[in-house]
Amino acid sequence: MTLKTGTKAPDFTLKDQDGKDVSLSGLIGKQEIILYFYPKDETPGCVAEACSFRDHWDQIREIGALVVGISSDSVESHKKFMEHRKLPFPLLSDTGKKVRKLYDCEGFIIPKRVTYVIDLEGTIRYVFDSQMRTEDHVENSMKVLKEIRGNSR
Repeated sequence: MTLKTGTKAPDFTLKDQDGKDVSLSGLIGKQEIILYFYPKDETPGCVAEACSFRDHWDQIREIGALVVGISSDSVESHKKFMEHRKLPFPLLSDTGKKVRKLYDCEGFIIPKRVTYVIDLEGTIRYVFDSQMRTEDHVENSMKVLKEIRGNSR
């Protein structure tokens, strides 16, 4: 099933970098969510994408959103990646690739790099799928968030 704008974001529960359970349903309603799937910790494109989210963190927080990254790496790998790159947002471990499959982010050789913007009601408002344009994941998500916020006020 391909997820697209206007559909409800499927719920899931995964471990974060500290081994704590994080459920999408526990985040929805508190703030908009930038949920991004990436291939692998510490690889060039994934570093660029994560650091772009980090570098725009103040602007994202100002908009009132939360960033959550998901890959198939282990909790321990995420912890090292976060510490090394000083990432201020959670990374969730999908070692069984169940959530990646649920969100249609599997890919063939390399897992897909896909970003979803999810509103306060849990509806997907934006989907961006690009392996190479890592910084566009951040910039496009911020534009959509500003539009959502502008329309809700």
